[in-house]
Amino acid sequence: MKTFYYITTLLIGMMTANAQDLTYAEKLGFPKGKKVFVLHIDDAGMSYEANRGTMRATGEGIATSMSVMMPCGWVPQFMTYLKQHPTLDAGVHLTLTSEWNNYRWSPLAGKATVPGLHDEQGAFWHSVAQVVEHATPDEVEAEMRVQIARFRAFGVEPTHLDSHMGTLFDPKFLERYVKVGISERIPILFPGGHATLIKQVTKMQPGQQQMIAAIGQQLWKAGLPVFDDLDGTSYGWAPENASMSDADLQKMKTDRFIDLFNRAQPGLTYVIMHCADTTPTFSEITSSGPTRRGDMLAMMDSRLKQYIQQQGIILTTCRELAERRKNVK
Repeated sequence: MKTFYYITTLLIGMMTANAQDLTYAEKLGFPKGKKVFVLHIDDAGMSYEANRGTMRATGEGIATSMSVMMPCGWVPQFMTYLKQHPTLDAGVHLTLTSEWNNYRWSPLAGKATVPGLHDEQGAFWHSVAQVVEHATPDEVEAEMRVQIARFRAFGVEPTHLDSHMGTLFDPKFLERYVKVGISERIPILFPGGHATLIKQVTKMQPGQQQMIAAIGQQLWKAGLPVFDDLDGTSYGWAPENASMSDADLQKMKTDRFIDLFNRAQPGLTYVIMHCADTTPTFSEITSSGPTRRGDMLAMMDSRLKQYIQQQGIILTTCRELAERRKNVK
């Protein structure tokens, strides 16, 4: 869900402008000066509505990538869909929190293996701060590997890894996140480039540029692609009127995405969104239904597709990025 806000809170304090001769997009062989986007949907597998929203935004719309929350109840349906659509770009949305009150999920590794990841109800903790307080890096790594193993058990290979609510970007766990990506040979979400969009919504603190650049270089040298920038602000573009019509919701969200894409700088940008084809019962899980429905509708908007074509924006996938990285020495 609120991945971007947690990532920026945890990362931006150790990031300043990362000066480099080439963007990571250019290093991967994309034309100089081009904006290259992965339009990514979080939270597949969370619910029926999240599954349908993801399917529609990619099948009927222009979204290019998604990741699956392996501890959640609607995973089997979505993994069956992935097996039927093997060219889709799908990764593991590594999940270490269970944030809702009425609908919750638990660690896959079991309480004996990861006791610090269980709250008093036996579910994951509600917040990132609670995970940081109670869980050890060893427990987090164990749970990550079990979630990846479950994804593969469905007969599908993940194209990438990312972090639900940004938990793995906390300094306590970041090293293990990088370690798992490298050891499993799976690209991870990591914004090691200019981070222009991140800087637009957060306060910069100097002094940590070298650490971020070093991690980006570590991933690159390990043969994995690295992103220049990251944005997930669309989760916060919630309509003031929850009963807004689909047409008005679509227009509002499309306008915001166009503004975002205008502000993005050349390079490789990972754009996070959350799509749901909402039903009346979805509100029993979360009040975020309108913003998630809006993301889905925007991805299906012919006006947004036309804008991207007119601007010469390149849409890509994590699968393509990994293939391009293999061809770069």
